[in-house]
Amino acid sequence: MAGAPAVNGPAFVRDSLDSYIRRGMKAWNIPGMAVAVVKDGKVVASKGYGVREVGKPELVDDQTLFYIASNSKLFTGMAVSELVEQKKLNLDAKVTTYLPDFALYDPTSSQLVTLRDVLSHRLGTKTFQGDFTFWNSDLPRAEIIRRMRLLKPVNQFRQEYGYCNAGFLTAGEIVGKVSGEPWESFVTNHYFKPLGMTNSYALTAGAENRPNIARPYTTGMGRLDKLPYDHVDALAPAASIVSCVGDLSKWLQFQLDSGKTATGQRLLPWSVLQRTRDANTLLSSRRSTRRPMHFVAYGLGIETADYNGKQIYWHTGGADGFVSGTCFVPEAGLGIAILTNQDNQAFFECLRYQLLDAYLGVPYVDRSAQALTLTRLGEAEDARLRTAIAERVAKAQKEKLPRKPTAFVGTYRHELMGDITVATEGKRDLRITFPHLPGITAKLEWMTGDEWLLTYSNPAYGQFPATFNMDGDAVKTLTIKVNDFLEYDPYTFAKQ
Repeated sequence: MAGAPAVNGPAFVRDSLDSYIRRGMKAWNIPGMAVAVVKDGKVVASKGYGVREVGKPELVDDQTLFYIASNSKLFTGMAVSELVEQKKLNLDAKVTTYLPDFALYDPTSSQLVTLRDVLSHRLGTKTFQGDFTFWNSDLPRAEIIRRMRLLKPVNQFRQEYGYCNAGFLTAGEIVGKVSGEPWESFVTNHYFKPLGMTNSYALTAGAENRPNIARPYTTGMGRLDKLPYDHVDALAPAASIVSCVGDLSKWLQFQLDSGKTATGQRLLPWSVLQRTRDANTLLSSRRSTRRPMHFVAYGLGIETADYNGKQIYWHTGGADGFVSGTCFVPEAGLGIAILTNQDNQAFFECLRYQLLDAYLGVPYVDRSAQALTLTRLGEAEDARLRTAIAERVAKAQKEKLPRKPTAFVGTYRHELMGDITVATEGKRDLRITFPHLPGITAKLEWMTGDEWLLTYSNPAYGQFPATFNMDGDAVKTLTIKVNDFLEYDPYTFAKQ
């Protein structure tokens, strides 16, 4: 451990925070994490726990870098709001005002969609729709935006919440066009530098080479797997910032002090921050059965809710191998940042609620233990399914293939993703390559009939049955899936 320990605040923070975190890290199999707590203008806790990489001695400290992923979104919302304040942008202007070729799937929605819409996750698309294609992609940003017109909505435009990373990319590109600075330069020059966030980076490029960075891990396959670092700069305004709790505490102080830096200098008018917090999309208006909350809404890159009588603002972030949370409660002068390097766990959110409980007077309930009960049931079911699949594959290895693997070789096309290639690997298996997803491949092992076991080279992408649809001896389509962490719905590719 390194960094400043908690020195005041409620008893949980003074006396139990360290032991709670250590216990939670062990229970949830988290190699390393970092936590910062800001209260009444002071950083009362800022420290690291565990190790940056399993098997190596380097400890996490408050300067250790993590991907903050979708906690990048508030920086984009802030940039848009700042430009609105300068009258260079209008939140309710049509996106085509700034990007004339912009279009959604539906022509009417294309004519109506505004900058506020793309920042508020209300385009009618499903949460994460398109991200299998866009995440870790080498597609140019302009091409990702162009392909948004291929995302067939499952909900009504402006009626349903559907989390859309490409929407924030669109907003970020508009920031660059209007300001004359690319999004990454705008964020660096307008926020990182003036706030003294000297160990924060707007892009993931080269992150793996930085000296004090946590290594990403997942337990999605039932074991702790080390992952490659994501490269998500194609979606930068939605997810690409790399930072540490030492710097995020300064971002939280800025939020809590109505737009002033840690030294008390006015950086932005209060109205700029206020605009990011105004509710645009209602997520829920029903009382939670687990937490003292009644409503949840989304602003411009930030969620808002009530919590035991106080208004809270927060966002989570998830990249392969990293999940993070930031939260601030202006009425209580409270800010929280939590960064972790294992993506298949809920402890980072449990800890946020535990800290809110402690500071906002909610009777103690062990949020981590509460969540673990359900998690363990899910893990047991996942393990059972993995065992059943492994047994099917082992049995199939002793049987004769119904068709030669060469029958499946070729190019397959999906309207959104484009072409993928299926080739033979060894005598019985197949290998899929994804031209616009560098480093991502998938192995196919026959199970039964026309069903094969799909295992991605990146464990974060998961392992799922894949199906070839046949017309006699001719292959028509291939349907594959990816981890829900990336996208919920399967893709069906037509053989060319």
